[in-house]
Amino acid sequence: MVKQASSSPSSSPVTITVSSGGKGGPIRSMGLTSPVPRSSVSNNPNSPLSGRGNRGSSGGRRTSAGGRYDEEVVNSEYVTYTVHIPPTPDHNNVSASQTSLNEDDKNFGKPERSFISGTIFTGGFNSVTRGHVMECSMERKETMKSGMQCGMKGCDEKAMQGKSSSGPCECGFKICRECYLDCIGNVGGHCPGCKEPYKDVSDDDGSSYDDACSEAEDQALPLPSMADFKPDKRLSLVKSFKAPNQDFDHSRWLYETKGTYGYGNAVWPKDEYGFGSGVNGFEHPPDFGGKTRRPLTRKVGVSAAILSPYRLLVVIRLVALGFFLTWRIRNPNREAMWLWGMSITCELWFALSWLLDQLPKLCPVNRVTDLSVLKDRFESPNLRNPKGRSDLPGMDVFVSTADPEKEPPLVTANTILSILAVDYPVEKVACYLSDDGGSLLTFEALAETASFARTWVPFCRKHGIEPRNPEAYFGQKRDFLKNKVRLDFVRERRRVKREYDEFKVRINSLPESIRRRSDAYNAHEELRAKKKQMEMGGNLSEPIKVPKATWMADGSHWPGTWSSAETDHSRGDHAGIIQAMLAPPNAEPVFGAEADGENLIDSTEVDTRLPMLVYVSREKRPGYDHNKKAGAMNALVRTSAIMSNGPFILNLDCDHYIYNSLALREGMCFMLDRGGDRICYVQFPQRFEGIDPNDRYANHNTVFFDVSMRALDGLQGPMYVGTGCIFRRTALYGFSPPRATEHHGWFGRRKMKLFLRKPKVVKKEEEEMALPIIDHNDDDADIESLLLPKRFGNSNSLAASIPVAEFQGRLLQDLQGKGHHGRPAGSLAVPREPLDAATVAEAISVISSFYEDKTEWGKRVGWIYGSVTEDVVTGYRMHNRGWRSIYCVTKRDAFRGTAPINLTDRLHQVLRWATGSVEIFFSRNNALFASRRMKFLQRVAYFNVGMYPFTSLFLIVYCFLPAVSLFTGQFIVQTLNVTFLVFLLMITLTLCFLAILEIKWSGINLHEWWRNEQFWLIGGTSAHPAAVMQGLLKVIAGVDISFTLTSKSATPDDGDDEFADLYVVKWSFLMVPPITIMMVNMIAIAVGVSRTMYSTFPQWSKLVGGVFFSLWVLCHLYPFAKGLMGRRGKVPTIVFVWSGLISIIVSLLWVYISPPSGRQDYMKFQFP
Repeated sequence: MVKQASSSPSSSPVTITVSSGGKGGPIRSMGLTSPVPRSSVSNNPNSPLSGRGNRGSSGGRRTSAGGRYDEEVVNSEYVTYTVHIPPTPDHNNVSASQTSLNEDDKNFGKPERSFISGTIFTGGFNSVTRGHVMECSMERKETMKSGMQCGMKGCDEKAMQGKSSSGPCECGFKICRECYLDCIGNVGGHCPGCKEPYKDVSDDDGSSYDDACSEAEDQALPLPSMADFKPDKRLSLVKSFKAPNQDFDHSRWLYETKGTYGYGNAVWPKDEYGFGSGVNGFEHPPDFGGKTRRPLTRKVGVSAAILSPYRLLVVIRLVALGFFLTWRIRNPNREAMWLWGMSITCELWFALSWLLDQLPKLCPVNRVTDLSVLKDRFESPNLRNPKGRSDLPGMDVFVSTADPEKEPPLVTANTILSILAVDYPVEKVACYLSDDGGSLLTFEALAETASFARTWVPFCRKHGIEPRNPEAYFGQKRDFLKNKVRLDFVRERRRVKREYDEFKVRINSLPESIRRRSDAYNAHEELRAKKKQMEMGGNLSEPIKVPKATWMADGSHWPGTWSSAETDHSRGDHAGIIQAMLAPPNAEPVFGAEADGENLIDSTEVDTRLPMLVYVSREKRPGYDHNKKAGAMNALVRTSAIMSNGPFILNLDCDHYIYNSLALREGMCFMLDRGGDRICYVQFPQRFEGIDPNDRYANHNTVFFDVSMRALDGLQGPMYVGTGCIFRRTALYGFSPPRATEHHGWFGRRKMKLFLRKPKVVKKEEEEMALPIIDHNDDDADIESLLLPKRFGNSNSLAASIPVAEFQGRLLQDLQGKGHHGRPAGSLAVPREPLDAATVAEAISVISSFYEDKTEWGKRVGWIYGSVTEDVVTGYRMHNRGWRSIYCVTKRDAFRGTAPINLTDRLHQVLRWATGSVEIFFSRNNALFASRRMKFLQRVAYFNVGMYPFTSLFLIVYCFLPAVSLFTGQFIVQTLNVTFLVFLLMITLTLCFLAILEIKWSGINLHEWWRNEQFWLIGGTSAHPAAVMQGLLKVIAGVDISFTLTSKSATPDDGDDEFADLYVVKWSFLMVPPITIMMVNMIAIAVGVSRTMYSTFPQWSKLVGGVFFSLWVLCHLYPFAKGLMGRRGKVPTIVFVWSGLISIIVSLLWVYISPPSGRQDYMKFQFP
């Protein structure tokens, strides 16, 4: 395993330094160096980080002044060896893949699979970091033409540039000088692309145009010197003082952007560059400052005609509740004090619960974005960005999956495809898939996805496909030809649809293919073992134990989980794996080729680059707490910080795909607008597909997402709900915002502003973690940097990436006020650094099972551990530091996912949420201990999150009270007098009016509101009491809580019922309380009616009160009862059980009720 360094020039050595924990001890840390050093800091000269020296990776490596790594090993415990990666025709060595930017620009028209994307990296605790070159059989060579080459067939000359940056014709067809002259002479001056005549063709066959083009290509247009310039009286001179000391070629910028000389001109063309139709063909100069001052977002308040009556009704209902409860306490039922006591206790708790739920809803807001301003500000040419490259910050997208059986690989593949085709700068997007199960099925499915993406992504970009999930797009029932004008759309759609069907077949056949392949290799290994036993002269009768391994397609062992669950290859015990399926793209666009036998679509005018795609499976070892999904997300945070380091992170579940390709731009409008540096995350609402039309179990959850979350947006921001959220990376790192507000006094009415990101901070709180402004002469910054390893681990590359991410996530300088720090415009329009083997090996080290030991990961940094609802706790911690969040509701849904429509699955999902809330209530994350940086109403909302499961205890009692009243002949009040009825009517009417107004300002409908009320009682009598019991057991007895992963529904086959899972009856202990409540209330109604009818002195008022509340309970439980009945038209076993029970009960009641001795006039009805 250990080899000496080879002197062969053809090899590409990668030197690995391994540090052992002692003689014979396990390997604890490792470092890896590369022949070409990789710097983790920005290569932008405008960045304040460019002055610092390059940092190395972890493992005790040091750097010399010249930037080369010191080869001397100081400690004798360090061992140096070399891993040789053999070069092949398809896989060049490391040094060949790490070419300079100039070489990339020359060869970007020849896309080849890079060394990194063809190598799988593994490693972890007590194992060696290895790079295994893989043979990929699904690659195919593609011939593409770059955007600077001639578009004529058989011509590879450089395209000429004319009056438009795209070529001599307005259609943008690229053509070189020789082909252009041929077209003028032979084709009659018509463009080969659009078949239209060239507008600039004159009688001299384009000689003037050719001379102008050649002259422009030879040299830039210099500005005349001021000494030789003789100003005209009509022209004014304005000297530029924007950047007097910077070396900037203004003449080249004018030529490349086709600009003019500014306000010194007497006249200004319309639209900045062309000729207008105003007075004498010209208009007034445009207002350049207006682009900067225009906001990216606007807050739209709810109409006062709706909001004012809404708030007034809240006050009226609160007053009515106060008077009602006062009257109830002062007028007890002397005949049944125990019944009165239970009812008044429940009613007091319900009033408190309603108040906690209603107070945060008093300030709802709506927000809108302006994507045109975003494009003008960050993707238009300017002084610092002459070519108009995208100045948007990078975005890392996280997708998490854990079990390919419950989360089908095809669902995950469609989510990945929607991410790769998102409308965001390709070079700024990086997608990471976390496979917490380490499954080869997920790995090979992702490889197939990367292959199909080369066809799907250009098709989406060319024709503007929405949604960009192929399963959702091809499965929609609307007219797919709407708004399509390209003649080749139908033909190319048919081809892509067939390719996608074949892709689905390949994905579905992967499990069987992996099994057959593994069986064949294992049988071969057994034969080899027997042959070796015979050669050694062993006893043939002894059985040979050969591990049942899982094999990859290239004939090597899969380093992750095996189906046989052997040692080092089980779900909780396997090595860490990183595989770059798609390498980082080039900075310049790469255009494809015409449709032929290998290319399904004509992509000559489409950018065919794909974002970086990385497969990550963190290391798992026995004896370590891996913290479920939160631990997997933190591993992705560290991996992405080293490989791409996007300042913003989008978190998605494997079944939530991007439904709106502009969703990322919508979210970035809030992050990059004025005041956006205080925003920690932008939460999008969750929308679901595949739900039955009646939404029997309130799966859409619109009352929460459209009412509660909109209302929280008017306070300090919505909660984090686990998916569909764009994070600021520095906020996830646990840093405080640059500015915060403390709320003092009653209800936080007195405010105190804090500036937390100053170079000198006089006073800090005990747990304050502020990110200082980078200053090379500041001692405090050096002290903060020394504390980073304690907080983030011993990876120097990870520590060096933190200030880079902070700088890239800043606002532009012109948006910052006086005294604030921003980044210069155009500072992010630089190409990304190439990805090398040393970087991937460093990423392997940060996903090891022991990396988080003695660090603050999960405690303050990243996703917070200790709760099954880590999402709510993570968002709470950010709000508690003073950050604020934004709720982004787009016109077209941003993301869509699936939800469990089966009753049992839905109850278990609610059980997990409620259990996490109970954990929050009994932890330090309870809002009672929140800091003064959290607003009062925001604190009330978070306190209600931990309180709502306890309402179930009172709800169960209250659901049994009507039945008890009917059984005993008593009621919660002594008599149904007018006062009680008036109060009851007022409380009910105000609740109905509040619901109507909520429907008006939130946009939901009455059916959704009623379904939410029904499932509130269903969940409150089934899942919530169980959650309270589990939470109490964990707090008192220390019993750990385990939850079942929610199954993601796969796409139904043709002919199958889309909602078949809705009718499946799966028995669960959670169903016992609701069934008991229904049975008891139905029996009580029968008993109460019979007793009253045959009573000598019937008390109809008490009967009416008991029956009314029993029917109220049964109406809310109707969806639950319908779910127990199974499919319509079929009679499940439970129906026969119910029938038998009801028959027995009715018989007993008939025996119990004695017939009347005489005829009574019992049909008279009157109130006492």
